[in-house]
Amino acid sequence: MAKNVLAVIDMQNDFIDGALGTKEAEAIVEKVAAQIRDFEGEVVYTRDTHFEDYLRTQEGAKLPVEHCIKETEGWQIREEVRQAGVGEAKIFDKLTFGSVELAEYLKNMTDLESVTVIGLCTDICVISNALVIKAFLPEVTVRVNADCCAGVTPQSHRNALEAMKMCQVEIVGEM
Repeated sequence: MAKNVLAVIDMQNDFIDGALGTKEAEAIVEKVAAQIRDFEGEVVYTRDTHFEDYLRTQEGAKLPVEHCIKETEGWQIREEVRQAGVGEAKIFDKLTFGSVELAEYLKNMTDLESVTVIGLCTDICVISNALVIKAFLPEVTVRVNADCCAGVTPQSHRNALEAMKMCQVEIVGEM
């Protein structure tokens, strides 16, 4: 039987209504939870993970807003999103935008048919993970549900969706 995976990217408090939250991110929480509840296949999560030295990192120099510091409330996956899943799900803590560990996990699956990517932020971590997955699995369908994503801005969200389309990532939902 072919396998389908839903990759829920960085649906963390700091990206929803915390340090880097937006009204667009808040607006997708219930849609993401519904997608998780309705998904037929395995659901996995990524979690942006930083440490106390964040402001001394390259990312911290370019984005000097402390966020997703390990073990803080902002680092946690939103409660409604976590509770939408059934049982224990695999979580990939990632130190950068894209998760090679997630892509390797998917590459080791037999009969993987598709990976659907949803979450935050479309223009940073969603696009990074979708393209890393596509690079590791060029013959697997990689799709992004635009209705379950939000970018830093609505324009950057749309730009990222267009860029992913050009890289043969299937975009479903509203653009």
